[in-house]
Amino acid sequence: MKNIFDQNDTIHLIKRINSLTEDSFPKWGVMSVDKMLAHCNVTYELIYEPEKHKKPTFITKWLLKTFVKPKVTNDISYKPNLPTAAMFVITDSKNFEEEKKRLIGFIQKTQQLGSEAFEGKESSNFGKLTSKEWNNMMAKHLDHHLTQFGV
Repeated sequence: MKNIFDQNDTIHLIKRINSLTEDSFPKWGVMSVDKMLAHCNVTYELIYEPEKHKKPTFITKWLLKTFVKPKVTNDISYKPNLPTAAMFVITDSKNFEEEKKRLIGFIQKTQQLGSEAFEGKESSNFGKLTSKEWNNMMAKHLDHHLTQFGV
C-alpha cells in the first residue's frame, strides 16, 4: 500500500490522477470520473473542511467506529462495487478539472503536514486514529477508485 505521507508515493498517486481524462470510463460501478473525483474529495473535506458535512450522532458514530472503522483503516484493498455511505454519494455533475485540482491539493497538503500531524488526530466518523489508520484509509480509497478508472 502506498504511503500518503511519503513524497514519492504522493507523486505516484498524482501521476495516476493526472492520467485521468474527462472521458475516462469506470471498469465497474456507475460513477462518472468527475463524480469519482468529487467522491474522493469528501474524505479530505471531512479533515480540512468539516463544516461542509453534518457530524454523526452519538449512536451513528458508535456504529461507524465499531463496524466500519476496522474495514476502512486496515490494509486490505476494497473489492469492486462495495456500497457507499450517503455522505460520499455524489449525484450532480461536477467540474472535472476543478475536482482533480482539489484532490491533488488535498493530497499534497496531507503529505506536507506529514504523519505526525495525523497521529492521534480525531476523525469525525471514527474517533482518534493512528497515522497508519489515516494512511490506510486515504491511500486505499484513492487506489480503489484510480484502479476503478484504469489508472
